[in-house]
Amino acid sequence: METVSIVFVQKNQKAYAWASVLALITIFYNIAEGLISVFFGLEDESMALFGFGLDSFVEVVSGIGIWHMVRRIRQNGGENPDQFEQRALRITGMAFYLLTAGLAVTAVVDLYRGHRPESTFWGIVISLISIVSMWALIRAKVSVGKKLNSAAILADAACTRACLQLSIVLLVASAGYRLTGIGGLDSLGALIIGGLCYREGKEAFEKARARSFACSCGGSCKVQSKL
Repeated sequence: METVSIVFVQKNQKAYAWASVLALITIFYNIAEGLISVFFGLEDESMALFGFGLDSFVEVVSGIGIWHMVRRIRQNGGENPDQFEQRALRITGMAFYLLTAGLAVTAVVDLYRGHRPESTFWGIVISLISIVSMWALIRAKVSVGKKLNSAAILADAACTRACLQLSIVLLVASAGYRLTGIGGLDSLGALIIGGLCYREGKEAFEKARARSFACSCGGSCKVQSKL
């Protein structure tokens, strides 16, 4: 029995170590994605890509809270958020609300003025890379979460699934403009991204008040049972 117990603990430690690595990958991926998206969003005057990049930066704040949580669970097994994580959720929520307001105002003005982006080529490229990356992260996080029977890690996977939705919106808006030349599609994509950001911000505040696990992109661990 002792041998079985030791093997079980070792397997858990490996799974938690992998969960920590996945959290760090999420953080650094979002930093890189944010920098590239904001640069090309400004360069190509694509509001959808620019907003997508800003969203990635906000997700970094929540990602740090997630990494902190996984590290703490690995040490003592507690899944309830501590003050650091709750503060990260509140900062994330406020940042998403500000991003929503900024995107909404700019997108409406762009629609009124008939603004057309220079190009949406990079929006298509970045969204396709993001869709593939987010899908791989979801699969890995769900696998680890199920092995550890961790609602917190499964909720993190649901967060990544919601981020995948943002990538799909960017792809549709960018590809739609490239195929049709209708400038309003880019602004409409920015408005939809803003709406998703509002949902993320609202959920972040709700989870912080409820003292339960949450992440920047909304959703719940139940969503992952379908994967």
